Parts: sequence; structure tokens; C-alpha cells
Amino acid sequence: MSMRALHDGRDDGLVPLKSLDLGKVNSFSDLLLSMRETAFGGRQLGDAYDILLQMAKDPDCKVVMTISGAMTVAKQGYIVCELIDRGIVDAVIATGALIAHGLTESIGLAHYRYSPDHSDEDLFEKGYNRIYDTLEMESNLNEVAQLMARVLENTTPESGYWSSGELCKALGAELSRLNVGPGILRSAYEKDVPVFIPAFTDSEIGLDMATWAINNQLAQQEKSRDSLNSEEVFSAPPPFNPFQDLLQYTRFVQDAKKVGILTIGGGVPRNWAQQVGPFVDITNHRTETALKAPRFQYGVRICPEPVHWGGLSGCTYSEGVSWGKFVPPNEGGRYAEVYADATVVFPLLAKAVFESLEK
Repeated sequence: MSMRALHDGRDDGLVPLKSLDLGKVNSFSDLLLSMRETAFGGRQLGDAYDILLQMAKDPDCKVVMTISGAMTVAKQGYIVCELIDRGIVDAVIATGALIAHGLTESIGLAHYRYSPDHSDEDLFEKGYNRIYDTLEMESNLNEVAQLMARVLENTTPESGYWSSGELCKALGAELSRLNVGPGILRSAYEKDVPVFIPAFTDSEIGLDMATWAINNQLAQQEKSRDSLNSEEVFSAPPPFNPFQDLLQYTRFVQDAKKVGILTIGGGVPRNWAQQVGPFVDITNHRTETALKAPRFQYGVRICPEPVHWGGLSGCTYSEGVSWGKFVPPNEGGRYAEVYADATVVFPLLAKAVFESLEK
């Protein structure tokens, strides 16, 4: 019978864990650095801090932030603004709903805490749209629609067609002029950071553009509006071309020496941002070009979605390597994945990075 050789982990290059001593923690950055030496989700968050800080300090790295979920209704929007204002984030890709809800805050309107004393039927009758434990007023969205219509009427897109990137820039310019309060689009406009909404029609902001175009179409016909059928009402698409977003974003990434990605949630924003490498790969293959295909060097994502459902939101960065989206870790790629509610850990992560950058 052979004898087992009982090793000490240090002799094999293993890293010893350390108990979290809160008595030695004096800042958010101290806390997350200490959490790196613990385990489970705490270590993941500590690793995310270390990698996001490296991204922020790397002068050759452009950082793409993708956001999904109701993060602006959940009052996390100012954190995104600060990431933009500090020059940490160089491009934003979001859902249209998140941008629309953020616009209500940017023009001085409020969201509310949901009270379970009110039924959803009661909320509908009173014009309160429920998002889990928060409320967005329908009247807020009507004011956003008015802002949208004003911008669409007074702005001519450079190419003759709108894209989400051009629209977000025009809205940001209007918010900057109004100067009511902070907002993602305002910060992005003032810092020349592009914002894209890849699933544009799947949101209030897309519906706002559609109803603006319908209204313009109906203004040119003589029949009574209440006599029109669906064929007559829903027949004039707005001048919008989503491929302008795809091409603008691809050029943006191609111009960078390195790219990193910070993802809150998953969904379309995450996939749309990450597909840029495969897009250049297949462009080269199918059109005989010889462009350098970009790969993300750094990645940090906060998302509670597990991998085993097979969806993009939960897939790992390792899986993304197989698609040609990310630099493999053995070639210098650095990634951290935090399985948590972003409203709990995103503020801690951002605050710790801000602190460290100020030292």
C-alpha cells in the first residue's frame, strides 16, 4: 500500500485564505481588497474590484458598459453617470426601457416605492406601472414622449436616418441644454461617450419614436382619425436604421488598442456588445477582408443568472472564449463574474474603485 504525500499548500504555490478582519478595514476599497482573500461571492466581488480598477487605469483600454434590468428605476443611474464623468466608461449599451426610465429622472420627475396595499388592477387604473417594488407613472412616460417628439422635430440626423446612437446623442444634448439634473444621456453627451440601444423597438423609447412617426403621417391625410383601421394607422415606419449602430460600434471597438467590458445583468445589451469579435471574424471570412478581430481583454459582470439554463445572460467568459469574444486567460485575459443582485454589490464596487482612483 502506497503512502500519501501530505503537502502544505504553500509548497505547491497555493494562496492561503485570510479571515476578514473588519477592524482593519477603513474604506470600501480596503473592504473589497480584503474580500479577495476570502471565499465564495465575497472573493468574486473582490476580484471584480481588482479587474475593474485595472481597466480604469489602463490608458490603452476602452471600457464598454452594458446594462439591463430596471437599474435607473432602482436609482443606480447616478453611479453610471459618475463612471462616465470620471472617464472610466467609454461606451454604454443599454435597454431602451432603462434609458426611458432614466429620462424621467433627468427631467425632474420621480419614481415611487410600491406599497402592497394597492392591487395591480388599482395601479393600472391610477396610471402606476409596477416594476417589482417600484412604480413608474404613466404620466412620466408621456412627458418623456413629449421630450422625444421635440428632439425628433428639431434635429436632423446626419445620415438622413436615425439610429439609437444618434438619437441618444440628440437627447443628451437637449438634457444638457435644459440642465435640470444628472442623467446617463446627459453625461454621455457631455463626455462624448456613445450610447446604443440595440433592441430599440422593445421599449418605451422605441414606441415614442413610432407614435411620433404615426402622428406625422396622420397629419397628412384627410380622413377622420377615429375612422381609421389598423392598416391605415400602422403603415409608416420611422426613418430608423439599426445597422448604423452596429457599424458605428464596430468602428469604435476597432479603434481601441484593448477593450474591456463591464456588464450589469445580461440580455441583448451584453450579447450585442460581445458579438463584435465574431462579427469582424465572419466579415473577414465572407468578404475576404483582413481586419484585426477584437477580443475583450478584461471583463466584469454582475448578474444572478446561472449558466445551466443555457442563455446568454448566464454564460461564462470561458464560454465566450470559444466564440472568439474574449482573450483566453492564458493569453492575458482577466475576468470576474459576480452572481449577485446588482443593487447590492454595484454601489460597493463602484465606490471602492472611485476611492482607489482618488488616492
